[in-house]
This record gives sequence, structure tokens and C-alpha cells, in this order.
Amino acid sequence: QVQLVESGGGLVQPGGSLRLSCAASGSIFSINVMGWYRQAPGKQRELVAAVTSAGSTNYADSVKGRFTISRDNAKNTVYLQMNSLKSEDTAVYYCQIVSHSGVYWGQGIQVTVSS
Repeated sequence: QVQLVESGGGLVQPGGSLRLSCAASGSIFSINVMGWYRQAPGKQRELVAAVTSAGSTNYADSVKGRFTISRDNAKNTVYLQMNSLKSEDTAVYYCQIVSHSGVYWGQGIQVTVSS
């Protein structure tokens, strides 16, 4: 059984920062891609950022220059540092792991950017 536990969400003012974490545990083998998606009310889930096992990263245009994704392979953990947050970043954020044993999703964590 594989479990992904997300943490670090919450309420922040515009211009503020948050750091999301997602730790994977259980029978998971050869993690390839680790990523973050988000879904705002009334919108489809979209890719925010992803990082491969080789360290290559990919970002949505809307977050380039503001968000940074990183991973700790020893801990099976992926992070998302979010700076200069905007109201349009408000969404439920989900981590995703793609591995040889399957594709796994976290339960989602709320990020609200509001004054």
C-alpha cells in the first residue's frame, strides 16, 4: 500500500510564501517523476510543476519564476516552494508520483491566497 501525505498548505496574503511537502511511503519502486497539480473551483486540474529522477523540471507558465520544485530521493519527498503568491494561485494542490509500480496521488491540500 502506497501513501502520499501532503503538508504545508493554508491561508496566506498576496505576495506571501508557502512551502508544500509530499512524502511517499509504502511499497513504491523506482520513482520517476514527482509533481504537483492544482485544481481551482470550477476549473480542471492542471500541472503546476514536475521534476524527474534526473532533476529535470517543468513548470506551468503561470508559476515560472515564482515556484520552485525539488525532491529528496532518500526521503521519497517532493517539495514546492511558492513565492509571490497571487489570488489566482488559490486551489487544492495535489502531489503525484509516477513510478514503476504505478501512479499515485495525494489527498490534496488547500492553498488560499487572500487578504
